[in-house]
Amino acid sequence: MGLLSSHPRDWYGSSQQNHSAVTHFILLGIPNTEGLYTILFVVFLIFYLCTLLGNTMIMMAVVSDFHLHTPMYFFLCKLAILDIGFSSVSAPKMLALLWSESRTISFGGCMAQVFFYHFAGCSESLLYTVMAYDRYIAICYPLNYLVIMNRKVCVVLAIGISVVGSVQGIVFTSLTVTLPFCGPNQVDYFFCDIVPVVKLACTDTKTIEALIFNNVGIVGMTCFFLILLSYVRIIYSIMHMSTKEGRQKATSTCASHLLVVTFFFGPCALIYMQPSLSESLLVLVHIFGIIVTPMLNPAIYTLRNKEVKAALKKLMGTKHTPLLTSA
Repeated sequence: MGLLSSHPRDWYGSSQQNHSAVTHFILLGIPNTEGLYTILFVVFLIFYLCTLLGNTMIMMAVVSDFHLHTPMYFFLCKLAILDIGFSSVSAPKMLALLWSESRTISFGGCMAQVFFYHFAGCSESLLYTVMAYDRYIAICYPLNYLVIMNRKVCVVLAIGISVVGSVQGIVFTSLTVTLPFCGPNQVDYFFCDIVPVVKLACTDTKTIEALIFNNVGIVGMTCFFLILLSYVRIIYSIMHMSTKEGRQKATSTCASHLLVVTFFFGPCALIYMQPSLSESLLVLVHIFGIIVTPMLNPAIYTLRNKEVKAALKKLMGTKHTPLLTSA
């Protein structure tokens, strides 16, 4: 059971001399968890199943209830899809690692994890920014909301998010694939993130690592700044609303979005802006970001949203009073 206490072995020497190709990697898993594999397996399995169930129910509720056929819920549905994908990048393999000590992952499988992790991460960053812009238009320009955020605009924004996310995933994966891997194949992590993988290359990777951190940092900080700018304007508009009901409704919707934004960008900032974090803290932050946050998002939006709760009750066959669509 020395699964998670192992240390990378020195594979240099004859392997490096004849440049033998690496065909698979070995994931060392979560550090300092010896004897906790069964408990962690059960906990993470529950989290993952809740993520799948919660986000699937959000998608079904939005699709089935015409009251939710608005731009805000269109983007919420896309967030649910990305949350499932984001969590599925690492959760299944981590569960297999904890349950059966299945540490081996093929080279192609590892590169797939690199691509989909950064595709989903970049796409979510952009989606949160678009959702903030959507709320900005809805609250600051309510009379023109459906004109500005029409179906065509929403579809173009959704496609643009996926395209930009794909570009970032392709760039990062290409940088990794083209590196020479001539022997060391033990990834000191619980999934194939790009930084621990590139460190195994038989060449100097400082430039690539700096490029990765700078790219992720620029994208993340730009998105966060635009979200912050949107909410400064939103808060100003809420404070000048004439009705108490309008202020409460706008505040409730925006509070949910701000909470999920904090849960998403908080771990990202710690991981990529503070590379000197201790290994144990880094793993905890990463697990929170890719396992816990996707599970919490449906609960946050459902508990604070009457329209979603009503749609879920209707979906489950519970009687409810129809609600009017809101901007």
